[in-house]
Amino acid sequence: MSEVLEELRKSILEYDADRAEEYALRSIEEKVDPLKSFEAMTKAINEIGEGFKKGERWLPDLVGGADAMLRAAPIIEREIKKRGVKRQSLGVVVAGTVFGDIHSIGKTMVCALLSAEGFEVHDIGINVRADEYIRAIDENGAEILVLSALMTTTAPEMHKVIAFLVEKGLRDRVKVMVGGGAITEGFAKNIGADGYDPTAPGAVKVARSLVGR
Repeated sequence: MSEVLEELRKSILEYDADRAEEYALRSIEEKVDPLKSFEAMTKAINEIGEGFKKGERWLPDLVGGADAMLRAAPIIEREIKKRGVKRQSLGVVVAGTVFGDIHSIGKTMVCALLSAEGFEVHDIGINVRADEYIRAIDENGAEILVLSALMTTTAPEMHKVIAFLVEKGLRDRVKVMVGGGAITEGFAKNIGADGYDPTAPGAVKVARSLVGR
């Protein structure tokens, strides 16, 4: 592995978002294959995820690694598109925190792990209205919608989004995953979601099952 790829990998493992961004840019300057850059980041975030599942790493580790990867990943993804290179994708995901809720940590972790797993992920942020999800699904051809809510007061927004998908004729086309501190498996079933898991690594397994991978 070249020095720049090794530094990119280490920046994720050491939760250094500034260094991850720096070496992502440097990899482009040095004309490193962007697919190899993405692979280096993927190995690092998966290593953190595996450590978390084994109890060897903790939630702050997962958050730090996700932040670092998500700082660097858009830079590498732009270069992949610029070169016209195809990164094998398991499916297209749109993710956001529902309207009224500004929490993003859980969503950030899920997005990072889904991206590392091979999904094309479009994180549209926090405090997202139902019509904004619809627009993002149409623009990106999404197959999975990830809805996050930390608060019990904002969790009902998930049901509104799903109802809006039905109204717009998109519900059969898009699988809906829900998660966050306010969400339970029972709530997910009651609102008609297709998948739920209380952990970010578990959400990746759910996403794979929803696309049959």
